[in-house]
Amino acid sequence: MALTPGTSPAAAGGDGAELPVPAAGRSELVEPIVVPNTLWRPADPAAHDGDRALSEITHLREVAASGLARRDDARWSGALEVIPTKADYVLDLIRMNSLWPLLSGLACCAIEMMSAATSKNDMDRWGMFPFRASPRQADVLIVAGTLTTKMAGPLLRLWEQMPEPKWCVAMGDCTCSGGRYKRSYSTIEGIDRIMPVDVYVPGCPPRPEGLIYGMMKLQQLVKDARGHWPEKPVGPTVPDGI
Repeated sequence: MALTPGTSPAAAGGDGAELPVPAAGRSELVEPIVVPNTLWRPADPAAHDGDRALSEITHLREVAASGLARRDDARWSGALEVIPTKADYVLDLIRMNSLWPLLSGLACCAIEMMSAATSKNDMDRWGMFPFRASPRQADVLIVAGTLTTKMAGPLLRLWEQMPEPKWCVAMGDCTCSGGRYKRSYSTIEGIDRIMPVDVYVPGCPPRPEGLIYGMMKLQQLVKDARGHWPEKPVGPTVPDGI
């Protein structure tokens, strides 16, 4: 079937819309799409308070010249600038969502700890900030790896240099109980013998997801330290009876 100029193959077959096809030897340009530089208008004139302030302004440069763009139209401005609540609630929420782990690794578990902070796992999404290089800027000590008697002194010194409040996470079997080096003359059989531990993350080594889960349980402990919102757990939970 022959096609005439201005008829598309889809239209000729009868199963599509008719599209313009330029004739042979002619160079036709497609009509450009022009987006006007005007303000957005709601379909309902009564919506958004009727936009009374912008009723006389139709161009963006007029908004910039009028100064309306600098006004405070925030959602919580006005009557909600002061929200009455308890300071303990706010402090617990801030502490829960701003955990700063210390950049400290002892053995092979440190590789999994580093992987938990990479872009693939990104523990920063849950309020666990990037690792700090100084104990004076950290509040969570993740002991990742085998703790020997030789390293017990320096690790304990790092723990004592961290400001209060602070928490400790034991990562890996070697850290929790000595692991495969248990009863060795040079290994500490669990760091809870030299410092308090808040969360134990078992595994040899635990995956990055396991460390993130342990940090979420630490957030739960921080939030529930004073009995706030015990009915709202953080992260996945284990059903009762398991």
